[in-house]
Amino acid sequence: MDFPAAQPKPTADGKIIYYPPGVKEITDKITNDEVVKRLKMVVKTFMDMDQDSEDEKQQYLPLALHLASEFFLRNPNKDVRLLVACCLADIFRIYAPEAPYTSHDKLKDIFLFITRQLKGLEDTKSPQFNRYFYLLENLAWVKSYNICFELEDCNEIFIQLFRTLFSVINNSHNQKVQMHMLDLMSSIIMEGDGVTQELLDSILINLIPAHKNLNKQAFDLAKVLLKRTVQTIEPCIANFFNQVLVLGKSSVSDLSEHVFDLIQELFAIDPHLLLSVMPQLEFKLKSNDGEERLAVVRLLAKLFGSKDSDLATQNRPLWQCFLGRFNDIHVPVRLESVKFASHCLMNHPDLAKDLTEYLKVRSHDPEEAIRHDVIVTIITAGKRDLSLVNDQLLGFVRERTLDKRWRVRKEAMMGLAQLYKKYCLHAEAGKDAAEKVSWIKDKLLHIYYQNSIDDKLLVEKIFAQYLVPHNLETEERMKCLYYLYASLDPNAVKALNEMWKCQNMLRSHVRELLDLHKQPTSEANSAAMFGKLMTIAKNLPDPGKAQDFVKKFNQVLGDDEKLRSQLELLISPTCSCKQADICVREIARKLANPKQPTNPFLEMVKFLLERIAPVHIDSEAISALVKLRNKSIEGTADDEEEGVSPDTAIRAGLELLKVLSFTHPTSFHSAETYESLLQCLRMEDDKVAEAAIQIFRNTGHKIETDLPQIRSTLIPILHQKAKRGTPHQAKQAVHCIHAIFSNKEVQLAQIFEPLSRSLNADVPEQLITPLVSLGHISMLAPDQFASPMKSVVANFIVKDLLMNDRSTGEKNGKLWSPDEEVSPEVLAKVQAIKLLVRWLLGMKNNQSKSANSTLRLLSAMLVSEGDLTEQKRISKSDMSRLRLAAGSAIMKLAQEPCYHEIITPEQFQLCALVINDECYQVRQIFAQKLHKALVKLLLPLEYMAIFALCAKDPVKERRAHARQCLLKNISIRREYIKQNPMANEKLLSLLPEYVVPYMIHLLAHDPDFTKPQDVDQLRDVKECLWFMLEVLMTKNENNSHAFMKKMAENIKLTRDAQSPDEPKANEKLYTVCDVALCVINSKSALCNADSQKDPVLPTKFFTQPEKDFCNDRNYISEETRVLLLTGKPKPTGVLGTVNKPLSATGRRPYIRTTGSETGSNISVNSELSSSAGNRSREQSSDISETGVSENDENPVRIISVTPAKTEPVKNKEMNSDQAAQGNSTERGKKRTAAASGTENIHQKAEEKNTEETGPSLAAKTRRGRPPKPEPQGTAAKNEETNKPPVRGRKRAAASQENPGGLEAGNAKAPKQQDTAKKPAAAQRQIDLQRSQVLGSDGDSLLEIDSSPGFSQSAMDLFKACESSQEDTEDAEIAGGGFLKVKRKLTRKGRKMKAK
Repeated sequence: MDFPAAQPKPTADGKIIYYPPGVKEITDKITNDEVVKRLKMVVKTFMDMDQDSEDEKQQYLPLALHLASEFFLRNPNKDVRLLVACCLADIFRIYAPEAPYTSHDKLKDIFLFITRQLKGLEDTKSPQFNRYFYLLENLAWVKSYNICFELEDCNEIFIQLFRTLFSVINNSHNQKVQMHMLDLMSSIIMEGDGVTQELLDSILINLIPAHKNLNKQAFDLAKVLLKRTVQTIEPCIANFFNQVLVLGKSSVSDLSEHVFDLIQELFAIDPHLLLSVMPQLEFKLKSNDGEERLAVVRLLAKLFGSKDSDLATQNRPLWQCFLGRFNDIHVPVRLESVKFASHCLMNHPDLAKDLTEYLKVRSHDPEEAIRHDVIVTIITAGKRDLSLVNDQLLGFVRERTLDKRWRVRKEAMMGLAQLYKKYCLHAEAGKDAAEKVSWIKDKLLHIYYQNSIDDKLLVEKIFAQYLVPHNLETEERMKCLYYLYASLDPNAVKALNEMWKCQNMLRSHVRELLDLHKQPTSEANSAAMFGKLMTIAKNLPDPGKAQDFVKKFNQVLGDDEKLRSQLELLISPTCSCKQADICVREIARKLANPKQPTNPFLEMVKFLLERIAPVHIDSEAISALVKLRNKSIEGTADDEEEGVSPDTAIRAGLELLKVLSFTHPTSFHSAETYESLLQCLRMEDDKVAEAAIQIFRNTGHKIETDLPQIRSTLIPILHQKAKRGTPHQAKQAVHCIHAIFSNKEVQLAQIFEPLSRSLNADVPEQLITPLVSLGHISMLAPDQFASPMKSVVANFIVKDLLMNDRSTGEKNGKLWSPDEEVSPEVLAKVQAIKLLVRWLLGMKNNQSKSANSTLRLLSAMLVSEGDLTEQKRISKSDMSRLRLAAGSAIMKLAQEPCYHEIITPEQFQLCALVINDECYQVRQIFAQKLHKALVKLLLPLEYMAIFALCAKDPVKERRAHARQCLLKNISIRREYIKQNPMANEKLLSLLPEYVVPYMIHLLAHDPDFTKPQDVDQLRDVKECLWFMLEVLMTKNENNSHAFMKKMAENIKLTRDAQSPDEPKANEKLYTVCDVALCVINSKSALCNADSQKDPVLPTKFFTQPEKDFCNDRNYISEETRVLLLTGKPKPTGVLGTVNKPLSATGRRPYIRTTGSETGSNISVNSELSSSAGNRSREQSSDISETGVSENDENPVRIISVTPAKTEPVKNKEMNSDQAAQGNSTERGKKRTAAASGTENIHQKAEEKNTEETGPSLAAKTRRGRPPKPEPQGTAAKNEETNKPPVRGRKRAAASQENPGGLEAGNAKAPKQQDTAKKPAAAQRQIDLQRSQVLGSDGDSLLEIDSSPGFSQSAMDLFKACESSQEDTEDAEIAGGGFLKVKRKLTRKGRKMKAK
C-alpha cells in the first residue's frame, strides 16, 4: 500500500518521529480534542498497514515507540486511551511476531493498559463501542497476549484480562463479541505452560451460584471456555480439588469452600473435567465427619440424578459407595439420599432396580421424616410416569399406609389416592397403567378398619375427592360409584358399607342434638345434650380438643336459629347434594372469622359437616343408579369396558342399592325406582331378588298410601317368595310384609296357614323355606301365631323332624362339608332348631315351660354330638352342623333375659364347650357369633368367659382372633361405663373384671380337668386363665388387679353352687382359684393393694359365704407353682393315654399340638430353623392358599395298637425327616389290639397302605387337645376293656365295614392299654404379647372378623399323632327336669390334613 511521504518531527531526545501525512505532532501542548483528532488519523494509518509493509514499519517504528510513552498510557482522556490502545493493537499485528517493545516492563504496562481499555466493551450503546470491538477483535485475531508468555509476571496480565472480560460480558453482546473473548482466553490457556490457581479461580468463580445468578453471560462464557480447553485445563482442576479435598489445604484458593458447587457445575459442563476428581469423592463419602458426608451426598445426588448423566454406569464403584449412604448413621445423610431417589427415578429409570432395595430399608427407617420422604419420592415419580415405579416400590407405599405415625400414613394414603385418580379414574396412561394400580381402591378402603379416627376421616375424604369425586355431575358420579362398587373386593365393600353406616349414625346423632334444642331446658335435657355432644366429639379428630369445639358449636346453635335451620336442612332425608354443598358453605361462612386466618374451631366444624353432608347420594343419584343397573340388564351398559361382567355389575349394583336403602331410604321413594325393583323380583338370580325384597323392606313405608299400584303388584310376589322362594328370600319377604303393610296380620296369616298344614318331613328339600317363614312369622307376630305354632312344634318339629333320621348320611369321614353338599334333611333340622328359637324369642316368656323343654332338647343334641337319635345314620359333617346349630341356639336364647335365667350351669357349660369342638369351622363360626353378640352387649357377661377356652385351640389364628375379640369387648364395656353414668348400677353385668368368677367356675368344670393335682392339667388351666387375665391386666384401672385377686380369694370362701356337697367339685374350684391367684401375683405387683370395692359373686354359680367357714389351704404345692410359672416341659405319652371321664357331657376335645412331640410326632415349632421346619411351613401355606379345608377327607390306615414303652425325644427341635421316619417305622409295625373283640382291625388294609406309602410318608396330623396321662394300672385297664361291648364301641366296629374310605379327622384306633409314660419335649409356649393377628396389609380386627373366611398360616398347621383313642363313659344326667341320657361318649381329636 502506498502512503504519502511522512512528515518527520524531532523528539526531545533528538529522535525523529514520522507522522502520517496530514498529522501534526502529538504532544502534551495541544488540547485533548486536537489529540483525539490527530490520533484518529494515526489509527486509520495503522489500520491500513499490513505486515508486509517493511518500509512503513521501519518508518513508523519511532511513532510506535512514542505511542507507548507515559503521556499516552496514563492520559486521563478516555477517547485518547481508546485510540492509543487501538494503535497499539495494530502495532502488535503489524510487527508480529516480534513486538517493537523490548522492555519487559514496558510490555507489561502496555498490556495492562490495553486490558483496562477493554472495559469499554460493557456499554454496547456507546458511540465508541465499535472501536472497542475492533480492539477486541484485533487482539483475539493476532493472539497478541501470547507475547506475554515471555514475561515473568505474565500471570498478573492474564488474570486482569480474564477478570475484565468476565466482568464486561452481558446480554447485550452479540455472539461475535463472545467468540472473540473465547478466542482470546482459550489461546492463553491452551498455548501456555499451565494455568495457575489464581487464573483458574478467575474462571471458576463465575460458576459459583452467587456469581452465576448475578451474571448469567459470564457463566455461559466460562462454561464454553472450559469445554473448549478441557484437555489443557483438566489437570489444573484435578490438582485444585486434590489440594482441597484430599490434602485439606483450603488456603490454596478462595474458592475452597465452594468445591462441591464447582464440582456440580463442572460435571454439568463436561464430565471429563472431573475424571481425576471422582475417586476423591468416593474417599470423601467415607469421611468421619457427618456434615462433610452430607455435602458430598448432596453433590453426588445432583450428579447422579441429572437428566443426561451417565455417571452411575461410567463409575460403578462410586455409585455403589453412594448407595451405601442410604444406610448412613447420620440422619440428614439418609434423608438427602432418599430425596435424591425421586430425581433419579424420573431421570434414570434404569437405576430403579438398584434403588429399590435401599428404599425398602429406608421405608422402615426409625426416623419419621425419612419414611415420609420415601413415600414422597415414590409418589412424585409415579405421578410423573407410572412406568418409573415398579410394583415393589408401590408396595412400600402400601405398607406405610399402616405406619405408626399419622404424618407418614397420611402421605402414603393421599399419594396412592392421587395415583388412582390419575391412572384409573382419568385413565391418563391406558388400561395397563390402570390395572397396575387397581388394587389401590381396595387398600385405601381397608384402612377404614383401623381404630384411629384420623384414618377413618382421611378415607372418607379420599373417597369423596379421589375415588368418587363429589364435584362430578350426577350421572358421571354414579357411574363412577357403580363400577367402583362392582370391582371392590369383599372386605373393601364391607368397609365402604361401614363408612356409610358411620356417617349415617353421626347424622342421626346431630339430628337428635337438634331435637334436644327444641325441647324445654331442664337438667335431664342438659345431661342428654352433654352425652350427645361427647358422642359427636368421639367422631372427630383429637376427641379431647373436639369436645371443647363441639360445646362451642352447640352454644352457637342455641343462639343462632338460622344456623340451626341450615343444619337441619343439611341432615334432612330430602336434602339434595347441591343443597348440601350450599348449606356447608353457608354454615362455614357464618362461623368464619376474617381476623383469624387459622381457625381451629372452624376446621373442626368443617370436619363434622363433611362427615354428615350427603355429598354423593340423593333422589337424583338413586335414579341414576337404577338406570345404570337397568342398562346392565338390557346389555347396553359399558360393563365390559369398565372391566366388569354384566352379571357382576347387576348383582353389585343391587347390593349397592340395598346398602344405600339403609342409609338413604327416602331417596328411593319413586314409582320409577320401585318398578325397576319389581323387575328384579322376577329375575332368576336369587341374590338379586333377595336384595330387591330387602330394599322394599327398608324403603317401602309409604308404598301402601302413595303408590297403590306398586302395592298390588308387590303383595303376591312377596307371598310367593315366602312360600316357595329361597330361605333368605322367605325371611326378607316376611319382614317386608311386616314392615310396610298395615294389614300385616291378615297377610301373614295367609302365609302361615297353608304352610303349617303342608309340612311334610318325608320331603325335606321342600321344608326349608316354610320353616324359615313360619319361624319369622311367629317371632314377628307372637300374639297371633304363638299358640298355633306350639302344636306345630310339638307334633312336627320335635317328634317328626328332629327325633327321626329318615336318610343315611354319607360316611366319608369329613368333619365339615360345603353348604351345597349338606343333605336337605340336615338343613331342615337346622332350620327347625332356628324356628324353635325364633318362636321362643317372639313369646319372650316361659309360662308354658316350652323354653325348658327346648333347652333340654338342645343340650341333648350337644351331648349326643349332633346325633340326637343315636342311630348312627347321620354323617360326621352333618353332626357338626347340628352341634353348631344347637350351641348357637342356646347362645341366642341367652340374649333374652327371661330365658337366660333358666339356662342351668350345666347347659351353659355345654354351650361353652362348642368353642372347643373338634371341627374347625364349628369353632370358628361359633366364636364369631359369640363375639358379635358380646360386642353389642346382647349376651350376659358370663359368656365372655367362654373365650378363655380358646387358649387350647391348636390354630394360632383362632387364638389370636379370640384375643382380639376379648380386647374389643373389654374396651367397649369400659367405654360404655364411662359414657353412661347410669351403668354403674349394672356393674355386675358390665364390668369386664367380673368375668373372672365365671371363668374360674367354667374351668373348674372343664372335662379335661379331672385331677386337681396333675401338673399337666393345671398348666392347661393356667394357660386358659392367663389368656383372659393378660388382656384384663393390661391396665390397672381403678386398682382392678387387687379387685380380681379379691374375687378369687372370696370364691375360696364359698362352695360350688352346681354341686355344693361334692368335695371333689369344690376342690377343683379352689384349685383353679389358687392357680388364678398364682398368676395374678406373679404378673402384677399392684395386686396386693387393698381393693376399694367388695366384689359380688354370682349366686347362680357360688353359694353365699358361710360365717364359720375359713379356707386358708393351698391347693397347689410350691413345686407346682414353680412348674406353672417357669413353664417346664410337659410330659405326653407317645400315642396318648386313655382319656379321663367327663364331668359334663358332650365335650369334644382336641389336641393342642406342642412345639415338639414325642417319637411319633414331628417338631413344628413356628420358630424352628431347620430346613424341615421350613418345608413344613411352605407345604401348609400351600394348603391354605389353595383353599383346602382342614376337615377335608384324607384316607388313613386304621390300626390296632400294642402298648409299648417309648423313650422320650431328647432333642427339643427334632427335624421333620427324622420324625417322619420314626412315624413310618411305628406305623409299619403290626400291633396287637388291647380290647377284646377289636383285634387286628383293618390289619390287611394297614399292610397294603404301608407297602404303597413306604417309610418316608409323614405322619398324619391330629389337631386337638393332648391326651392327659391316666395313672391307672394295666390290670384296671384290662378290666375296663373286657367289659361287654356297648353303643360307644359300635362306632369302631362299624368302621370295619368301610376300611378304605375314612378320613384323618375321623380315624380311630381301639382303646389302648396303658404303659409307663415318659415325659415329652417341652410344649410350645404361647407368646400372648405377640398374638395379635394382622393381615399382610395390617388389616385390623374388624377386617378379619368380617372376612368371609379365616385363613390359616403355615406355622399353624401343626402335625400331631395319627392315632386317636375312644373313651367311654356312662353319663346319666338327671334332676330338675333335665333330659336323662345314658350313653357312651366318644372322645375324638380333630385331625388335620398333612400335605
